[in-house]
Amino acid sequence: MSKTFNIDQQNVDVKQDLFTWSNFISFTRILVAVPVVYLHYTNGQQITPLITALVLYGIISDYLDGYVARLTNQVSEWGKILDPVADKICAFVLFFYAVYIGIIPLWFFIVEIARDAFIMGGSLYIQQLRGKVAMAVMSGKISVNVLGLYWLSVFFYPDAVAAHEMLMGASLALMFFSFFDYLHRFNLIRKGVEFN
Repeated sequence: MSKTFNIDQQNVDVKQDLFTWSNFISFTRILVAVPVVYLHYTNGQQITPLITALVLYGIISDYLDGYVARLTNQVSEWGKILDPVADKICAFVLFFYAVYIGIIPLWFFIVEIARDAFIMGGSLYIQQLRGKVAMAVMSGKISVNVLGLYWLSVFFYPDAVAAHEMLMGASLALMFFSFFDYLHRFNLIRKGVEFN
């Protein structure tokens, strides 16, 4: 396969800047999960307006950081790291808490963490091999969104058991699909295909 083919279908000017608005937004998302857990636990597992506002910020910031990066032409290597790391730290804290209070099964959490660990390991390998971080694939972004919907459903609507089961099944299917999508991309990049 030719090395001139770009797997991302376009060439993006990726900068080395750390201090950008989009990276700041990604970083603040990391800080959301702990207050949500603390406030929920200390309020007798009751939802408060502040908890809702923090969760909404976490959701909005996940879209906002990428939009701001593209709008300001500040797509950066740091941003390609911070965005998924922020997602994974938030997911780890919120799902761990959900397992702790018994609203999400432990086995599901283990599957999620194992998948993320393999993807992060592959990303680190690519970074060492090619000197830059690969961008997330669309199936991975969709998987994160459905995973988020599953967590939202069990957290905000604990009695909606049918919705929980449907979203858990969809999350599992998308986690596996996106894992193999990442694996395919990993193999192409490892063989020399260009990427942003």
